[in-house]
Amino acid sequence: MDIAQVPQTIIFYLEPRSGVAPYMQLVRQVQHALRLGMLRPGDQLPTVREVVSHLAINPNTVLKAYRELERAGLVASRPGQGTFVLRALAGPTAADQTALGAKLDSWLDEAHGAGMDSQAIEAFIAVCLRSHSREEIA
Repeated sequence: MDIAQVPQTIIFYLEPRSGVAPYMQLVRQVQHALRLGMLRPGDQLPTVREVVSHLAINPNTVLKAYRELERAGLVASRPGQGTFVLRALAGPTAADQTALGAKLDSWLDEAHGAGMDSQAIEAFIAVCLRSHSREEIA
């Protein structure tokens, strides 16, 4: 079977100290997977039961995330079948992702070498993104 025909899946995770509501973490993970081509139109999301079993969260949290994705027109629920991706989101090509990933890996090595841990790197990137966003608006 061609890799393009292999159904994609997503494995959700939660960051309890992120300050982001669990349902919104699930929504963002699907959005990221759509932008990066990890999920494509026609792919099925894990069932609510599968997500609840994997994450030990309330089923209503998963349902809320899936409803949010449905309202955004990204997925559709098919009764008795599951929830399926309707459309992708714009993102870099696979080749661009590979090139950018290599540059990021190199930068991360430098950041770690400069004494930055993961939290410092996240904080630094967040500040840089906010600064860059303000520059784009100006």
